[in-house]
Amino acid sequence: MIVPRYYENLSVLHENTMPARAYYIPASRRMDNLVEHREESDRMQLLNGTWKFQYFNSIYDIQDSFFEKNYDTENFDEIQVPSVWQMAGYDTHQYTNIRYPFPFDPPYVPQDIPCGVYVHTFEYSRDEKAPKSFLNFEGVDSCFYVWINGSYIGYSQVSHMTSEFDVTDVLQDGTNTVAVLVMKWCDGSYLEDQDKFRMSGIFRDVYILKRPKQAISDYHIKTRIEDMLAKVEIEMKFYSPLNVKISIEDRNGAVVALGSIAEEGKAVLEIASPELWNTENPYLYKMILETENEVIVDHIALRKIEIKDQVIYLNGQKIKFRGVNRHDSDPVTGFTINTEQITTDLTLMKQHNFNAIRSSHYPNAPFFYEMCDKYGFMVIDEADIEAHGPFMIYRKEDTDYNRFKRWNERIADDPVWEEAIVDRVKLMVERDKNRFCIVMWSMGNESAYGCNFEKALEWTKNFDPDRITQYESARYRNYDETYDYSNLDVYSRMYPALSEIQEYLDKDGSKPFLLVEYCHSMGNGPGDFEDYFQMIQDNDKMCGGFVWEWCDHAIAHGTAENGKTIYAYGGDHGEEIHDGNFCMDGLVYPDRTVHTGLLEYKNVYRPARVISYDKESGELVLHNYLDFDNLKDYVKISYELTQDGLVISKGILPEFSVAPHGEGKTNLKINVPENGKCYLKLIYHLKKELPLLDEDHILGFDEIEVSKEDTKCKLAEKWIPKTVVDSELQVNENDTQIHIKGREFAYTIDKRTALFTEMKFAGREYLNHPMELNIWRAPTDNDMYIKSEWKKAHYDKAYTRAYTTEVVQGKHGVKITSHASVVAETVQKILDVTITWKIEAAGKIDADIAVTKDDEFPDLPRFGVRMFLDKKLSAVRYFGMGPQESYCDKHQAASHGLYRADVGDLHEDYIRPQENGSHYDCEYVELNNSRYGIVASAEKAFSFNASYYTQEELEKKTHNYELIESDSVVFCVDYALNGIGSNSCGPVVLEQYRFDDVLFRFQFTLIPYVKG
Repeated sequence: MIVPRYYENLSVLHENTMPARAYYIPASRRMDNLVEHREESDRMQLLNGTWKFQYFNSIYDIQDSFFEKNYDTENFDEIQVPSVWQMAGYDTHQYTNIRYPFPFDPPYVPQDIPCGVYVHTFEYSRDEKAPKSFLNFEGVDSCFYVWINGSYIGYSQVSHMTSEFDVTDVLQDGTNTVAVLVMKWCDGSYLEDQDKFRMSGIFRDVYILKRPKQAISDYHIKTRIEDMLAKVEIEMKFYSPLNVKISIEDRNGAVVALGSIAEEGKAVLEIASPELWNTENPYLYKMILETENEVIVDHIALRKIEIKDQVIYLNGQKIKFRGVNRHDSDPVTGFTINTEQITTDLTLMKQHNFNAIRSSHYPNAPFFYEMCDKYGFMVIDEADIEAHGPFMIYRKEDTDYNRFKRWNERIADDPVWEEAIVDRVKLMVERDKNRFCIVMWSMGNESAYGCNFEKALEWTKNFDPDRITQYESARYRNYDETYDYSNLDVYSRMYPALSEIQEYLDKDGSKPFLLVEYCHSMGNGPGDFEDYFQMIQDNDKMCGGFVWEWCDHAIAHGTAENGKTIYAYGGDHGEEIHDGNFCMDGLVYPDRTVHTGLLEYKNVYRPARVISYDKESGELVLHNYLDFDNLKDYVKISYELTQDGLVISKGILPEFSVAPHGEGKTNLKINVPENGKCYLKLIYHLKKELPLLDEDHILGFDEIEVSKEDTKCKLAEKWIPKTVVDSELQVNENDTQIHIKGREFAYTIDKRTALFTEMKFAGREYLNHPMELNIWRAPTDNDMYIKSEWKKAHYDKAYTRAYTTEVVQGKHGVKITSHASVVAETVQKILDVTITWKIEAAGKIDADIAVTKDDEFPDLPRFGVRMFLDKKLSAVRYFGMGPQESYCDKHQAASHGLYRADVGDLHEDYIRPQENGSHYDCEYVELNNSRYGIVASAEKAFSFNASYYTQEELEKKTHNYELIESDSVVFCVDYALNGIGSNSCGPVVLEQYRFDDVLFRFQFTLIPYVKG
């Protein structure tokens, strides 16, 4: 063994590391742009780049003293630092959510621990004015040993935190060599069981800070806001005593406060008439700490976060967290993330109306928090702790209750883990204590509760009483023990049903309620943003929530033959223990392409909403959902009036005042046409100048139907053929078929199914395969649990059979009525159906389908008619909700309009294929090529889907790049679909969105046509 076994010793967490301190980057002179360009500091020597590397399957395979001075690394490979070695082709990727990928036997880990040996040679020149040298590793997974020039420097763990070593005495002018042994597992891995791909290596920046002998070692900034005065208290620690000049400047560079400090202690500076920081106005002051040989430039935000009467306030204003959980994740770089990647994420978040981020489930790189200060996000900083695995260990009495009750026994409530857990919380708080975007400390995630978290909370509250504390897993404890929750400020929950939230508010409500995770955003979803929004807004004790989660986690493995990126998830790397595509649960795809769920979130959390509109008087009442800005200063509001999807008038609302959280009135008088489906749309454009957002950026919209009473969309009337008076239909039937022939068409209905098998019009065959009654859909990720019931009911194998058919021919048409059912093997009849087709002499088809469902069966996935149309009918025009997909519980981002698209563009290409691309509340849809087409319309709005993929293909394939197109345009005209919800991890679909009808009737019209 070449190193001591610290990696399996809970009493050794670090060796020779410097005391935890606040993050800062010093320079020899004043440098103001060291947030996103810190490498420009002359006191920071970045060691990133190409390092020599060797990977070993086992620590016991390392035989050479690679760390010795002048060791020959000629046979080593090369790797980029920072990076993770799995992305460089070493070891294998593994995604697991809850389960440990090794035996539960703490503090021991597998004996043959995979390891990476890193060696890097660099030039170093000692600065006479800054002779001290500190080597910093900002992130190494999972633990590491380090040597410089053959001398052992130290050991550290806690993957997502900075480890700093004093290397002054071992560095030499000229050439130096740093050697690092990184181990894939250590005892700390029991506390790093986060829901993510498991990756290893030096994944964050490595650098040397050159410091004077007399220098600031640490400082802690606290602020107090009293009326029109802000007090800035700075507590300092030194390596050696020195004089520090302190100045604070406003945004324009004007000095607003001066002070000094000469020995360890505090200085208090005052700022008169301060500008306060908030997410809508992220105002920062500059603080300059100047010593004889060094300058540190930091930023101060003046803000106050507090809880009064179980309500959270920022600067005296009630607030709501419009938040999202964010992992460090990239399909190419893994969890090595730079400032450009973070800027991309923050920009998208701002564009889609987020104001808060939870750093799930570990601290991010320190510059992330500086960027959140700058761009205006409130942050929950979360310790690098998740011990979910003990929930999964074998129990003789294997019930959820028993698991929840005993989850805490092995780590959370075992004192042997106290030092490790408290250490991780301290490291986080000490490093990030000066970042004002952080309004809440989280003790970690999903690790149950016990004495160790009580200690961590106690230390945190004593050290930093001015911030809020949260720990959702506080509810998972030994129910027979009494714990002290006095240092826990909020009651936080993951994925509760709305009824559970209401029960807490009604029966307890002793602390603010935080949705630390909600609306699980896997695949096609979530479908309950609006319902949670209403719950959040209805009670001040509801302080908001954080959507799970920001991005899909996947590994990019090149490009398939069809041009799609091959994205891999759990199980795609040969790993035995994995959790499949459960990591594909984000609001954006791995490459940051926007999911439709993110569009849904954006409009649910738009800055304003219409409370009422009186189309007769023109009175318009708006509510301002902003926390700090008057609506007149934040948005410009334009409007459009449409008739059957076409804009007939538009304009800009005059500016009017609406205070934050208040309501205001204005007048918007419009002339509504007597006919057609008419909608008034208000569009909210950004007016205020904000970082990351373009001028006139659209922040959301409201839509109000203003049609005259009982008015319908008239688009279908254009295509309704005139009755051919002198043309009688020819109707012929045999044992199995009914043939109906007119002047322009020939239709065939199968008497065994009561459905069309042939639909010829003007000599063209529209159907490639027989029509079907359809009750199945390719399960979405959020159908994860209900799909087992659906399959138990054999919905996926259901088909139609007819019992009797009656044909009645009239002068100008024929009426065909069949008694039929939807059935499947081994189960009783699912649906009893009466199908009536009325076929006019000109070829128009009216459908009337009356359905009785056996109430023994579960909610239906859908009900409608599926047609397989000629693939040339690829152009789609529809009047309904678009342009993106929409469902009964997922349509807040869609609006009514007349939309055009190619069939291929209607497909939402989820990485794991599933039901997608439906359009809700439609009255008219037309599929055509340049010369002929078919229209579906109805008096009562329906949903439709047009795709090149069958639901069978979507269900069968596990990755989008594997999909094979059908020989047809698959055209579904649906009476209804079950809601989308978020039940992959959240509650079941809300009752109002379940397709649980027992009796229903679907009426629609089909019109084949030829242009001209």
